Amino acid sequence: MVVVQSYALGVLMCFITMLCWGSWANTQKLASREWRFQLFYWDYSIGVLLLAVVFALTMGSIGESGRSFFADMGQASGKAITSALIGGIVFNLANILLVAAIDIAGMAVAFPVGIGLALVIGVITNYIAVPVGNPVFLFVGVALVVVAIVIDAIIYGKLPSESNRGVAKGLIISIIAGVAMGFFYRFVAASMSTDFVNPQAGFLTPYTAVVFFSIGLLVSNLLFVTAIMLKPFTGEPVGLTDYFTKGNARLHLVGILGGVIWSIGMSFSIIASGVAGFAISYGLGQGATMVAAFWGVFIWKEFKDAPKRTNGLIAAMFICFIIGLGLIIYSRIA
Repeated sequence: MVVVQSYALGVLMCFITMLCWGSWANTQKLASREWRFQLFYWDYSIGVLLLAVVFALTMGSIGESGRSFFADMGQASGKAITSALIGGIVFNLANILLVAAIDIAGMAVAFPVGIGLALVIGVITNYIAVPVGNPVFLFVGVALVVVAIVIDAIIYGKLPSESNRGVAKGLIISIIAGVAMGFFYRFVAASMSTDFVNPQAGFLTPYTAVVFFSIGLLVSNLLFVTAIMLKPFTGEPVGLTDYFTKGNARLHLVGILGGVIWSIGMSFSIIASGVAGFAISYGLGQGATMVAAFWGVFIWKEFKDAPKRTNGLIAAMFICFIIGLGLIIYSRIA
């Protein structure tokens, strides 16, 4: 399988993760004009699994390092497979709540709050499990990202009240999503060998782990997505047959594209963790908050009704994000 052994390349892959994780939700925004997010989410989940399988059959099955995909599945222990599946289930719960928060309160609040909490919890739990990197630089970087999140919340609080409908509910859902999302990565990491070149017996390689993670995500839709179709956070219930009767090829492809984009980010993050460490790899990927905030501020114009004096706060938010991410990167080589 393809194994990354250069930290510089690992950082580049983490930046691609950041771009993917911060951008995939734009497909949901595009589809939401015609397509309820519950229906979009089925296609998204299919896209996540499709990309994971493609990577496993290509990058995960060539080269002389590690084990090929099918050989890896054949030797995997039940404990490792279960851990990766649980990671997918936990992520799915968190992500569904996050998508709901986006639908209610917008990307510029849902992503910073939800993903910001996930960043803090995820970095701490993964660093405790596998302490790679200088903790001072790592956690100062995380702290600066938290400052950026607080600034984002302050900016959102300055919006006129008529533009603020649903924000309280969206914030609550974002917080719950962030706590759950802070733990999913640890389950996936625990399923994998810490040595990608010569993986330990019973554990999964990165490509196989992402496949089982994706299976857990898709299968858990039967519970989670069905529940929010029958009892949605907002709007009327969604018919269980609407996916087949109200969609068209374009809408289905948009959803699948969203899943593919996110899955590229997940795969690259897991692959890069071999040289970057799980805490740094996860932390850099969750710089997606900055990317999502960029989309929310400059493309979707979610702050267009904010007072002009908030421009300085927006600039400060991005500066804190950038410096924080830089410190997270530097923590591996400090």
